[in-house]
This record gives sequence, C-alpha cells and structure tokens, in this order.
Amino acid sequence: MLAAWTGSWSLGWSITIFLVAAAVTVVCSVRLAGLGDALADRTGWGEALFGAVFFGLITSLSGIVMTAVSAADGQPTLAYGNAVGGIAAQTLAVVVADASYRRVNLEHAAASLPNVLFGCLLIALLGLALMASFGPEATVLGVHPASLVLAAFYWGGIRLIRDQEEPMWRAVRTRETVPDTPDEERFAGRGSRGLWGEFLAVAILVALGGWAVARAAESLLEVTGMNAGFVGAVLMGGVNALPETVAAVAAVRRGAVTLAIAAIVGGNCLDVLNLAVGDVFFRGGSLYHAAGSDQLFLTGAALLMTTVLLGGMLVRQKRGWLRLGFDGIVLLTVYLGSVAALAF
Repeated sequence: MLAAWTGSWSLGWSITIFLVAAAVTVVCSVRLAGLGDALADRTGWGEALFGAVFFGLITSLSGIVMTAVSAADGQPTLAYGNAVGGIAAQTLAVVVADASYRRVNLEHAAASLPNVLFGCLLIALLGLALMASFGPEATVLGVHPASLVLAAFYWGGIRLIRDQEEPMWRAVRTRETVPDTPDEERFAGRGSRGLWGEFLAVAILVALGGWAVARAAESLLEVTGMNAGFVGAVLMGGVNALPETVAAVAAVRRGAVTLAIAAIVGGNCLDVLNLAVGDVFFRGGSLYHAAGSDQLFLTGAALLMTTVLLGGMLVRQKRGWLRLGFDGIVLLTVYLGSVAALAF
C-alpha cells in the first residue's frame, strides 16, 4: 500500500488526483475567505496585515508542501518552478479578482500602506533570490546562506510593516475607497477558538492537497516526458495559485477588498520563502543554482509583474482599459507571454 503512494503513479491516476486535489483546494479557499475576514477583525490586525501573514501562510501551504516534496525527491527544477510560477500566477489573480469587482478598479478601492509595503518586500525578496542564483555556489550543511537571508529579510519586513503606527504616507480617500473597518460577521455566534480550529483544519486539507499535486506532477513528468520547467511553473504553479485566486475573489464578493490584495501579495512573499524551504529539503546542493534558464526567466517575469502591480496600487486608476486598469492588462500580457515562451 505504501509503495502505491510513494512510487510512480499511472497517467490516469496522476491526472485524476491532480484535478481532485485542485478541487479540494478551491473549496477550502472559499471557506478561508470568510474565516480570514472574521479573524482579521477579531485579532485587531486588520485585513492587510492579517491577510498577508496568517491568510497568506495558509493559502501558501499547498505550495510550500509541493516545493518541499519535489525538492526532497530530487526534482529541483519542479521545486523552484513551482515557487516562482506560483508567484506569477498569483499576481495574475489580481486581474481575476478585479474583474469580479465591478464598482471600480480593485487596486483603487483597496489602497493601503501595508499592501504597498508588502509589494516592496516582495520585490526585494525576488531580487535576493536572483542574486543567490547568480552568486557563489556555497552551502553550509547543504543549505545556501541566501535561504537564511530570505527568512531574516521577511521577518524584518513584517516587523517594519506592523510598526507603522503613524505612517508618513496615506492613500487619498475617495468615494470608491473601501476602508478596512470591522463589520458584522456571519460567525458572530461562534467563539474565536472555534474559528481558529476550523481555520487550521482547512489549512491541513490545503497542505494535503499540495502533497498530492506534487506527487501527481512528478508522475506526469516521468510518464509523459513533459518539460520540467513547464510542469513546475505552469501546472504546479497554477494549482499553487488557486488558493489565493479563489480566496481573493471570495473576499472581494464579501467586500473585503483589502484582504483580497493582501492575500495575493502576502502569499507571494511566502512563496519566495518556498525557495528557502526547497533549499533545505534538496540534498543535491544549492536549489538556487539548480534552477535552469526557464526558472530564472520566470523569476524575472514574477519580478516584472510585481513591479507592475505595485505601480497600479500607487497610480490607483479608477477605470482603465477593458475596465481592468492599465496594470491588469499588462499583467495578463506578461503572464501569457511568459507561459508561451516556456511552452515553446
């Protein structure tokens, strides 16, 4: 029985498990949106900070497990590609969420200093990852020093963002701006402990889904001989992005627009840390140097898309091209162009 789960799966089983795990992830993400909105109010952290840290962590669990499993199984390109592919696909999730919010451009309605700062943190983390890949290939106990630097940089960024009690920059309030204020919640009759318990239970399901997707992707790679960069970046990365995408759309429909952006940008920051997780589990040296040209290309695409998103949050265009804003159209173009380049 154990061999059936740890060995290579048939093509039919791989596709079935891949799709079932993706469906479970979607269902869990819808539930997470409601729980996250309620807990953001109860903890007093606010939608932006709670969404980027706790909510982002839970929605990133599937991606973390995918990266760890692939790295431990000696598939560094799958592990690296899943992390950066998830970032690119999750950034595109802003376009999907924006399309479901018809009042105004989502980046305009969800303007907040924490979301802008998390965008800056994400750019810095991606830059560090690229520096590690092009820097010296040195490891300590099998782990590249950049993995520790990424973790420290993330922790320092969180502390800096959380301590902004009297910010020197504020978004201009307009009629379309949706303030992050506590509201009546549908979980009013339930205690916070019960909500946290359900939140963690859903997180476990998301993590199990990530394991199943990683194993299915490895079997697909072995059976079909598909390009590892494409499988890791597009297929695994796409499923990796499902929790943030679905949760963002669900949050927008609940009116928690700040939470929607925070979940995407915060989840992306944690996906960069996936590289550090993969580096720890990969026993063949530095994961950063095991990345091929496809993975580094996609890292550059993720960096470009993050910069465009940050520009959209700063410009705060009310309505733009196809009612998406300039950033939405550019994000869609960059992602589709990147996928086409990887496929061919």
